[in-house]
Amino acid sequence: MTRTAFFISDGTGITAETLGRSLLAQFENVDIRMVIKPYIDTVEKAEALVEIISAAASRDGEKPIIIDTVVDEDIRQIITAAPGFNIDIFSTFLKPLEEELGTHSTYSVGRTHAIGRDDVYMNRIDSVHFALDNDDGARTHQYDKADLILVGVSRCGKTPTSLYLALQFGIRAANYPFTEDDLDEDGSLRLPKALAPYRRKLFGLTIDPRRLAAIRTQRRPNSRYSSLDQCMQEVQQTEGLYRQLNIPFIDTTRFSIEEISTRMIAETGLTRRLP
Repeated sequence: MTRTAFFISDGTGITAETLGRSLLAQFENVDIRMVIKPYIDTVEKAEALVEIISAAASRDGEKPIIIDTVVDEDIRQIITAAPGFNIDIFSTFLKPLEEELGTHSTYSVGRTHAIGRDDVYMNRIDSVHFALDNDDGARTHQYDKADLILVGVSRCGKTPTSLYLALQFGIRAANYPFTEDDLDEDGSLRLPKALAPYRRKLFGLTIDPRRLAAIRTQRRPNSRYSSLDQCMQEVQQTEGLYRQLNIPFIDTTRFSIEEISTRMIAETGLTRRLP
């Protein structure tokens, strides 16, 4: 069975998409085609969208799922009249909240993802800049300013995790890749000198060697870098170092960036700078 789900908003659509995906992820036995429609902020756009929803209903032979965070009442009425199963997130939750809080909502478009307080927004931007400047061991002299330093083998997820921590939580995360230059003469991995003063800030990432080989093959096919033997050796050496130095670490193989970041914050007790 194939159903089409529309995430509709008169703003960015981020809230509708995030909540909608979370809800629909619970139905693994249903094939769902997801369509994101942000900035439906005029009657004309809403009417054109209703035609698209109607076409999807005819094509699928089933009512589309409509998940919206539309604030404007006129636009919402048009979308509600579309041939679909409608979940109006704002009206579902705001009405009970208004009753509980004894006041009316402002019903303002885009408040969740607006800039809001300048200091909070600038902290987010500064954290992202820090993650970019300190990616891949680029500027080890700035590690004293880092909240966290992610370590691990190449392509295990350090860069995207660093950026997510910065963007979502305002955490200044640097990352450092272990390479063959960090090996001792006996072939064991040693902690690089640049990281030694900051052991309390280190958090390790590891990954299944087969998954690592598949990722590296996309970048450098048929190379020693992407061979399974090389990946197995690097992962084994890295995990050995984590255990030797009691560096906390997470296996990223089956976790999303969101899960990795949240687990990391929970384990380290880091304070989020963004509300």
